Amino acid sequence: MSGAPSLIDRIRAALQPHGLFLRGSLGFDAADGPLLPSGSAARALVLVGNLGGSLWPVFNRWRAEEGTRGAPDPLDRWSKQIISPVAADHGATAFFPSDPPWQPFQQWAMRAEGLKPSPLGILIHPAYGLWHGYRGALAFEEVPDGFEASETVGHHPCDHCAAKPCLSTCPAGAILPDGFQYVACRTFLGKRDGALCLGGGCVARNACPVGTEFRYPEEQLRFHMAALKRL
Repeated sequence: MSGAPSLIDRIRAALQPHGLFLRGSLGFDAADGPLLPSGSAARALVLVGNLGGSLWPVFNRWRAEEGTRGAPDPLDRWSKQIISPVAADHGATAFFPSDPPWQPFQQWAMRAEGLKPSPLGILIHPAYGLWHGYRGALAFEEVPDGFEASETVGHHPCDHCAAKPCLSTCPAGAILPDGFQYVACRTFLGKRDGALCLGGGCVARNACPVGTEFRYPEEQLRFHMAALKRL
């Protein structure tokens, strides 16, 4: 007879119906973790996010039912509505990329999963490519039952990509070897030709050959591009 599910397993089960997954785990030395409301530093943290378009059906349904499609930052609001109660129910503190004081989500992800940035600035995963994201994190004052530090992926896909189509396909010329040119991208999206990316997603992102089976659905691509244009 198997034992009761661990705290981490219960959190995983609570998130999965919403298309959210535990993306990586980190343990901290004393005083190295993010500061909790108790005044103590977290000793353990798990990242929460989407794999491919996993969250889109649930989020899109919520958007329609809420009836506030024009309200700002809907994905951030939805993420908080889902993740915050899970944190409260399981003795964790929720952190979100959109909230000050800004937490080092990219550093956490790079440390937890061993990911590195692509030329687009998005962390690239060897299986999911550029089609994944981090929607929040759950931090614990003590290491919870079932917690294990996650294994890193071990290699950077861009190092093994000879063609690097992301560098040559961007119609705005915003993807350069030394980084993503945010101003050039935004300027292009505001022009008539920007409809190319606004309607079908970032051309350079779509050109990446890694994880293409996890590419976001068309409506999700348009949602993210519209949000980028408004920033």
